[in-house]
Amino acid sequence: MKRIVLALCGTLAACSSDPTSPAVSTGRSMPVMRLATREAWKLAEGRIFQRGIIAMRSFVVEPMRYGRLFLAGDAAHIVPPTGAKGLNLAVNDVRVLSQALASFYRGSEDGLKSYSSTALKRVWRAEHFSWWMTSMLHRFHDDTPFQHRLQLAELDYIVTSKAKAMTLAENYVG
Repeated sequence: MKRIVLALCGTLAACSSDPTSPAVSTGRSMPVMRLATREAWKLAEGRIFQRGIIAMRSFVVEPMRYGRLFLAGDAAHIVPPTGAKGLNLAVNDVRVLSQALASFYRGSEDGLKSYSSTALKRVWRAEHFSWWMTSMLHRFHDDTPFQHRLQLAELDYIVTSKAKAMTLAENYVG
């Protein structure tokens, strides 16, 4: 059985405090992914050919059904990448919709009728979490000193409160 360890770091320098590590000695600043297996496998690195700033955009279509048209994934909702919820939401939409369709072909329309409200419960929870993570982890050009202090207070609360840390963990994996 293969054992895979995945670690994502914002910059090479942030991944290591060892002054002899390539990250610190070269001063490179780019996303890094390390995959380790028991086999002699090495990550093939390539050149970065495109860089850009991702807009922190949120969008929800409500309801997610119009007649016989059912929306799922990015067609129904966009979340900022901060909370890492986009793919998970899309998979959940498809799961709920596939169960509803299977039920429909067995003679019940209940699942199709409730698809939108069922999916939107999770969508709005994820939208809130992604908004919260974005507002906590990113500085914005129009932030006031007051807003920055609120941000720092929230970060401090997460690292000093077991209850708040558990809330973060529950929402992140949930």
